[in-house]
Amino acid sequence: MRFREPGVWSAPSSVSILVLDAGGTPRRWIGVEEAVGYYYKRQVAWDLGDHAFTLHGGICRATGERSSLTLRSIVAVRGDSSRRARFEHTPALTREMLFARDRFVCAYCGTRHRAADLTAEHVQPQSRGGRDTWTNLVSACKPCNLRKGDRTPEQARMPLLYVPYVPSLHEAFILRNRRILADQMEFLMAGVPPNSRLHAGDGALHA
Repeated sequence: MRFREPGVWSAPSSVSILVLDAGGTPRRWIGVEEAVGYYYKRQVAWDLGDHAFTLHGGICRATGERSSLTLRSIVAVRGDSSRRARFEHTPALTREMLFARDRFVCAYCGTRHRAADLTAEHVQPQSRGGRDTWTNLVSACKPCNLRKGDRTPEQARMPLLYVPYVPSLHEAFILRNRRILADQMEFLMAGVPPNSRLHAGDGALHA
């Protein structure tokens, strides 16, 4: 079976569906196959999005018609608020999400780099009690990381060009997915705070 977007054929693995609870709060990313299950179980409260995907099934012997199911790129699921607690806490910190938050820009020299050329740099050094937190980590190129060494930005005379922060719920959903459809991005960006770095510059999130 294959899924059809008007004018474009794609494999299920290339598409992620954004799942919301019935109140419109983002909950998780899922594959098309899992989304189909929600439709068949009648758990979809409502859906939206410019992208529609059609699953074609078998042919009915009685009517000779082929079964099909159309789903959209954003799906609200009934009863999904039970998962609320896991999303009310600080988003899990990973190097990939950190670099995406900082838009692959070094916090000290301001140049953009590939992920392979960046490091997760502690603003307050670990030797001085600095922890692995969103507000104490920034993206830094390897030369700047070596230059700063085991010092604070003030001691190294290397002021931060931007302030590290904890991503919001909507922003975290953007940072953890490399393949976001335009309508999904529009929906999520509407909930991203004005101070987010995702609002800056050219809109590139991944290197």
